[in-house]
Amino acid sequence: MTENRRISLALSSGGARGLVHIGAIQCLEAQGYEICCVSGSSMGALVGGIYARGELDAFAQWVRALTRNDVVRLLDIGWGFGGGLFKGERIIEVLKELIGDAAIEDLPINFTAVATDINRKREVWMERGPLFDAIRASIAIPMVFTPVRRGRQLLIDGGVLNPLPIAPTLKDDTDLTVAVDVNGLDTRPLNIRLPLDEASAAPSEEQNPASEAEPTARQAIAEFIEGLWPGNSSEPLPEQQDRNMFDIAMEAMDSMQVTISRLKSSVYTPDVLVQVPRNVAHFFEFERAGELIDMGYELMEQELTAPEQP
Repeated sequence: MTENRRISLALSSGGARGLVHIGAIQCLEAQGYEICCVSGSSMGALVGGIYARGELDAFAQWVRALTRNDVVRLLDIGWGFGGGLFKGERIIEVLKELIGDAAIEDLPINFTAVATDINRKREVWMERGPLFDAIRASIAIPMVFTPVRRGRQLLIDGGVLNPLPIAPTLKDDTDLTVAVDVNGLDTRPLNIRLPLDEASAAPSEEQNPASEAEPTARQAIAEFIEGLWPGNSSEPLPEQQDRNMFDIAMEAMDSMQVTISRLKSSVYTPDVLVQVPRNVAHFFEFERAGELIDMGYELMEQELTAPEQP
């Protein structure tokens, strides 16, 4: 592939796993490839848009320094009003200050952010207008961030209908199409992933006394935020641990994205496909940025240097 240096890049959705995209881009540049256009859904849109803006290094340095407390402080609670637990405005304002906003059509690299219009039940390609307006719409994860209204459109996360947006890159005149999919198959042993049986899942009276007071809304939100992260990311979830409502919702969306990503990559077959197992990181583990960025670099390097199949 050494003679084909101009590439189109498609970056998938996937929450914190999408930080892998940063390392993948850094590897492509280090190998001498010219990224001419980028298309992204959700976290792929965020990383891809910042790269197209020319500020990926600044973003990588900032995100590598994030702690779990920093991530929590970026979540502006909306209490469910407007359709999401968080407003999603604080993180966008912080990124605007760090990166600087721009019109998509003025970026030095062609960029497309993909969102989902739930009014018309179809995907939307955003290729004009303010960069961070498009990113905000593309990252509007259902139940997590409030949807974005744009005219008659009500926009949510692009990963709902197109977690691996290869199609928007096909119109560009490039040598290769490279896709990074962080919604790969879970590599954990099946016994770790199987749901609990009813007997082991049912709480005992001691665990759930009837006299226990109902938690207040503020306590529920605090427990929800705390529950966004596993206790120890390096260990598999213990088999006796049940899943809460949010876990089930995220698992459902992950499962959907795995299936759709496989379909998209088979219909629009990229020249290079880097697949990352979805169990490498929890959806909100942004404090593991350094590890995930390095992983992206290594996986892209392995794919680029792998011997070509006959």
